[in-house]
Amino acid sequence: MPNLVKLASGSEYLLQGNEAIARGALESGVQYCAAYPGTPSTEILTSLAAIAKEAGIHAEWSSNEKVATEAALATAYTGLRTISSMKNAGLNVAMDTLQHINLATLGDRKGAMVVVVADDPQSHASGDEEDTRWAAQMANAPLMEPANFQEALDMTKALFELSAEFSIFGYLRGYTRLAHSRGKVKVGDYKKADTKAWFDRSKMFTPYIAPPKRAALIKKMAEIRERFEDSPFNIYQGPEKPELLIICSGSGMPSSLDAIEELGLGDRVGILKLGTLWPFPARTVVSHVQKAGKTLVVEESDPFVETHVKAAVADARLSPAPEILGKGSGHQDYVGENNPDRVIAALCRIFGIEYQSREPEYQEKMNDLIGKMVVSRGLAWCPGCPHRASFYAIGNAIKRDGRDPILASDIGCYTMDAFPAGTQITNILHCMGGGFAEAGGLGQLAQFGFTQPAIGICGDSTFFHGAIPALINAVYNKSNVTYIVLDNAITAMTGFQPHAASGRTATQDVTSQIDIEALCKTVGCRVEIQDPFDTKATTAKLMELLKDDNGVKVLILRRKCELLRMRQEKKHLYKVYVDTEKCKGDKCGFCYRILRCPGIAYDAETGKAKIQPALCAECGLCADLCPSKAIVKEERA
Repeated sequence: MPNLVKLASGSEYLLQGNEAIARGALESGVQYCAAYPGTPSTEILTSLAAIAKEAGIHAEWSSNEKVATEAALATAYTGLRTISSMKNAGLNVAMDTLQHINLATLGDRKGAMVVVVADDPQSHASGDEEDTRWAAQMANAPLMEPANFQEALDMTKALFELSAEFSIFGYLRGYTRLAHSRGKVKVGDYKKADTKAWFDRSKMFTPYIAPPKRAALIKKMAEIRERFEDSPFNIYQGPEKPELLIICSGSGMPSSLDAIEELGLGDRVGILKLGTLWPFPARTVVSHVQKAGKTLVVEESDPFVETHVKAAVADARLSPAPEILGKGSGHQDYVGENNPDRVIAALCRIFGIEYQSREPEYQEKMNDLIGKMVVSRGLAWCPGCPHRASFYAIGNAIKRDGRDPILASDIGCYTMDAFPAGTQITNILHCMGGGFAEAGGLGQLAQFGFTQPAIGICGDSTFFHGAIPALINAVYNKSNVTYIVLDNAITAMTGFQPHAASGRTATQDVTSQIDIEALCKTVGCRVEIQDPFDTKATTAKLMELLKDDNGVKVLILRRKCELLRMRQEKKHLYKVYVDTEKCKGDKCGFCYRILRCPGIAYDAETGKAKIQPALCAECGLCADLCPSKAIVKEERA
């Protein structure tokens, strides 16, 4: 990761999309940066936190996205420039605040605020393909979407200027392929910001008395729309009167360029790339549509651009009515990421072109090789992950309880349980903090004849993010529920970011450690702590808690993430190996079929289990659990 402060003005660098956004914020004079880690947005704050002290800025991992947004908002009131970044799912948490900001304005101190939301088409690291562009329209916030890495930097700067001028927040939409790829970026001037924060207490920032405030906001958005009609971020290239006009945004631009080049359609197809998506530049769109024979809209996820293109054309009452193709016509998919093949398929259909990317014989050979040589690797816990032991013990307790306990979980490394490599004992899985709230609801159903015990699970970072209100609600409303906090001492899933119980801030300063055990006891819970690697004790303790009908019980399964421990201690705990004389191979298969640790495999030559040295963390869990005692662990000096 480059030091963003030390990049030389006017020079070109290979930057990740998220790094380009962070650099754009620095060049804009940002002084307050807040986020909650969430893929694919995490590196924005990570990049800023790495140089926070050098740049004289504040960078924090907030408890959740709503807190991050509200902290950044209040800071903007004092005249500073602020940024809040999050992933698509995180936007849902921050929406309550975002819907009000632009009605209340940012005041007249010339502060500015940019909100970056990174969407995840194809759901690489998300539960869904949520398209957050609609949120900008709902919040009446100017929305830009970069199509390349340079635009990621430039649009960030443009939104800060727009925000300061109109006293409203600006919205930048990122996405996975931009966020986590690298490309050439020419950086601009950077100067350490030195604005002094001051709050004018004669002002009150509130969206109430909404009609006049809404009228003022609508007027601002109308002025911004006029600017967007002539924005340099909206670019046309191609013939003056194309047979087909492609209107695209974001990743649709490179995909369309590649497709046109591959099919040799440069003299027949034009591309209008839109970078300013809201307020929608309707006049610009109509001026290009009426010059083309047909129009194809290329975008990811929802038909956001397509919907507004159709509305703009309808309002213009063009005659004859132009044909608008896209998701609605079946020329583009509603699901997944853009790529050149998708655009090629649409162009071939429109122009009646026969096209095959590979010769049939080559494709057949490739498919055969894939079937024989490529191993399917699904999502799985890392070797040594404490969650593997936790879910093994939880599964045993559920089986032995005999009343079919219901397990409600949420988002984190423990989500892997729901995938084939997990134990798949999870019953309900939606969002961060949802496991506690849902289990709390189930724990109140005794009056309706419900007899199944309710278990809610969250991680330590998620506990602070979204589970505490649900915990308090369960205590207050006398739910009979068992909560499990999987405490691995870090926000592991997104890259080992610290949280409120880790004792370190985003800039690695020492800070107070919030005690999960003490907090739970303070609100009136029975609290127990176990090491998940002691699976027998963990199973027994959970069974005991499930039989306790006296309100809210909390079981903290505490063991440091193995990757974090290895980083800190730089040594394996044990030497682990298989005693082939004792190993029963497929007659047992416990270690590689049930435990499913990637560090253990079946050896076809010997018919026994084998340790894979390149993967094994040598944590010793398999040795503790092996029914035949065929796996040996020896303590290292």
